[in-house]
Amino acid sequence: MNDGAVKAAGRVLDLFQGARLTPTQRRIAHSLVEHAAKAAYLSAAEVAELAGVSQPSVTRFAMALGYSGYPALRRELRALTDDAPAEPAARNAMQRAVHAETEHLRRLEEQLHDPEDVRKAAALLIGSRPLPVLGLRAAAPLAAYFGYFAAKVFGGVRVLDGGGTSLLDRLDQARADGAGAMLAIVLPRYPRESVEAVREARAAGLSVVAITDSAVSPVAEHADVVLPAAVGTQLVFDLHTGPMAMAMVLLQAMCDAAPEPVQRRLEEFEATAARRHIFLA
Repeated sequence: MNDGAVKAAGRVLDLFQGARLTPTQRRIAHSLVEHAAKAAYLSAAEVAELAGVSQPSVTRFAMALGYSGYPALRRELRALTDDAPAEPAARNAMQRAVHAETEHLRRLEEQLHDPEDVRKAAALLIGSRPLPVLGLRAAAPLAAYFGYFAAKVFGGVRVLDGGGTSLLDRLDQARADGAGAMLAIVLPRYPRESVEAVREARAAGLSVVAITDSAVSPVAEHADVVLPAAVGTQLVFDLHTGPMAMAMVLLQAMCDAAPEPVQRRLEEFEATAARRHIFLA
């Protein structure tokens, strides 16, 4: 996507934030986001073909979002995409990719104007001991990054970054040890094992907070709280600047919710680090 397409897609995605959509409706939403500029001028039948669903499903989708029908939704899509700014010609491909990330972060900043979901997620997670943090494949480094810092101030953080048959065993162990919630980081291309693990966690009685790329991610319908942060797609491999920022904002909210024990743990760590000469600066 060029910059104009990224901004158009972002505006369309904003229509679906917070909506509880069925799997079929998520397919329609995903198609509208992926083809934002074109979709604004397609008929309901053409959108249905693009998404691989029935035409009545497109109509029901529009009505689920509060519109009288698809034509009303299409008018809104046109209004959102017609004035998307054109891409500056002087930028090269690498600059465009980085600039698109700044747009993602700008939208994340606007999203955090109302931090209620982040605070709700923090309240669920700080009460869980142990605290499983799920991140498979592309999400594994982000789960490890979050887990590294979270473990400095919260006990019992367990990073679940390996799939296979042992993953569900580790979830069962965490639940048996008293876990009440799980943080799941699920990024495109949405590993099947990640979604299945979230389903298992919910079935076992755990609350689930999901950091994912959008409100129409496959994991969204299975989570108690969804914290969306867009992923950059302009390079060969995705950029995860937004999800990483969201993860650290969430950790900050967790720290804010328990300031005294967090401060005590930080002071203990700093004293230990100084005694052991762990850092050069």
